[in-house]
Amino acid sequence: MISNSRYWVLVLLVVLVYVTGMFVTLFENDSAQFAVMSMRMVQENDFLNLFKGTEEYLDKPHMHYWLAAFSYVIFGLEDWAYRIPGILAVLLAAYSSYGLGKLLYDRRVGKIAALIFMTAQTIVLSAIDVRTDAVLTGFVALAIWQLAIYVNTGSIKAIVLGAMATGLAFSTKGQLAILIIGLALLSHITYRRKWLVLVNWKVIIALAAFAIAIAPMLYAYYHQFDMHPEKIIRGKGERSGIFFIFWEQSFERMSGGGMGSNSSDYLFFFHTFLWVFLPWTVLGLLAYGTKMKAIFKSRFNYVHGQEFLTLGCITFFFLIASFSQFKLPHYLNSIIPLFSVLTASYILTLVQDKKARILLGIQYFVLSIIFITTVLLCFLVFEFSNIFALILLLTFITVIIYFCLKNEMYPKKIITISAFGALLLNATLNLHFYPNLLTYQAGSSMANVVQEREIPVDKIYKLGDYHTWSLDFYNQRPVQITSLDRVKNKKDIWIFANDTELRQLKELDMDWDIQYTRNQFRITRLSLKFLNPSKRNKVLSKMHLVHIH
Repeated sequence: MISNSRYWVLVLLVVLVYVTGMFVTLFENDSAQFAVMSMRMVQENDFLNLFKGTEEYLDKPHMHYWLAAFSYVIFGLEDWAYRIPGILAVLLAAYSSYGLGKLLYDRRVGKIAALIFMTAQTIVLSAIDVRTDAVLTGFVALAIWQLAIYVNTGSIKAIVLGAMATGLAFSTKGQLAILIIGLALLSHITYRRKWLVLVNWKVIIALAAFAIAIAPMLYAYYHQFDMHPEKIIRGKGERSGIFFIFWEQSFERMSGGGMGSNSSDYLFFFHTFLWVFLPWTVLGLLAYGTKMKAIFKSRFNYVHGQEFLTLGCITFFFLIASFSQFKLPHYLNSIIPLFSVLTASYILTLVQDKKARILLGIQYFVLSIIFITTVLLCFLVFEFSNIFALILLLTFITVIIYFCLKNEMYPKKIITISAFGALLLNATLNLHFYPNLLTYQAGSSMANVVQEREIPVDKIYKLGDYHTWSLDFYNQRPVQITSLDRVKNKKDIWIFANDTELRQLKELDMDWDIQYTRNQFRITRLSLKFLNPSKRNKVLSKMHLVHIH
């Protein structure tokens, strides 16, 4: 086990990496979209109705948007204010990982589990590209931890807290929360043979606590949809928000109905896991295999020091989620606390032997990949222009080399260099790569022009119904939609247009006296051509802001 001083230095550095990401421009689509949806709640003083652009939003519940709106009320309409609830939820999940690891194993496992969770790549990414899954993960981890305490001890406080956390998780993303928490709880109860905890008077109190937690979300859905059966949502009338969240939501995603299908690859989550859990991926897979082997060897009989909560939930979640027709990488975020506990327990069983030496060699290889990636990002993809970032990079590399050369126990070295590898990569991303990358996001780049040139935001229009989330947010006003026919009769306005729309304006003999042009690329869908500076221009498009006088 690493020393307390080293542990807390690593935790502090991870938090600092999170903080550096707070001030980076919002990513399109989801982060900027959700930020705008929450912004509209505050601006319109309407916290019951959710809108995505001009459309009523019936997809995810309200909790994430309420938390972001509450942050806006306190701190103002800032991108960093939008990220605060997500980062706090990540820290809550880290603390819950500690608690769960301590409950299932011991305090050492809990501490390392929290560190592994905080440095897993998808979690660090979720602290900057904040979506509903950051908040969901915090509440899910808290619920699993507290409900596991109830199973072990019968604590009424734990079951009430667990039920409240489950309700808040359900109010964040619906049935996915119930699925993950339910799988974890049932796996734990089955392995511990504690079925009587389900037929206890305390369960009634827990159900009441759950109902109280979800009541605001249900009322908001009832107000927006159930009271208005005439509304047509995704081609269907008489939509009940309450029925949707309790029944339709996950089935639509599983079948591809409503949201559509984006992947029929049954191995999607398996190969996605290879990068979302970096730099701990190999250790996580070995931990899973080793622990599952031990469970089968004991024929699923309870053995002190073993648990099935993490294994069962991970296994069944992968099996169920793999059959969904709508898959995204961040769906795995909520089971990362479980993988972290599992991996921490495995690392701390390693001894100074050949197996541990091989694992250390594997982590050296992972670290070398991170180092090569960092060098390419800093000196090829986007060349360094910030001397502070360069000094920080060299400091990180020096510290990593020191710990690689330092003579100490293999498990301690594995934990240290893996955590520092994650810090090196994500400090580079937050301080160097993302700020340069986001200069190719035309909406936010054009918002800077609007601010610098003091262009009236109420006079900016777009010709299509495509979304302009980052421009909407940084203008603090959704861009108004118009058409070519209506533009003919307007004067002294600004049009935000792509190349095709600009040609259409020319064909109509529209005249403009000012034009600003910015590069545009879908920055969340990187390609090798874009990352190669010599080929980047081939994949860029343009967005324009022109003044019709």
